Amino acid sequence: MVLKVRIQSHKENDFIEVELDRQELSYQNLLKVSCCELGINPEQVEKIRKLPNTLLRKDKDILRLRDFQEVELILMKNGSSELIEHIPSLLEKPCYNSNAAKMTY
Repeated sequence: MVLKVRIQSHKENDFIEVELDRQELSYQNLLKVSCCELGINPEQVEKIRKLPNTLLRKDKDILRLRDFQEVELILMKNGSSELIEHIPSLLEKPCYNSNAAKMTY
């Protein structure tokens, strides 16, 4: 089975394709393989979501997945500092074009 997997992010929307053996479909196996492919620690994952809005909680949920379904890993807020996204404040990211502002009187 091939699933499209990504980490929940406000910046990145890209998926990777992860291949799982149908004979070994389980929540733990999905978590392990996805984390390995994405280069993250399984302990950082808070939830697994089938997009657009369904939480996957147990092996039965995983068995219902179909090829190329989109799955998102939701990381814990207090995870590794490398994975915490920096959202610029209004001071760091201007809300207007400074060159255009200089042209007006």
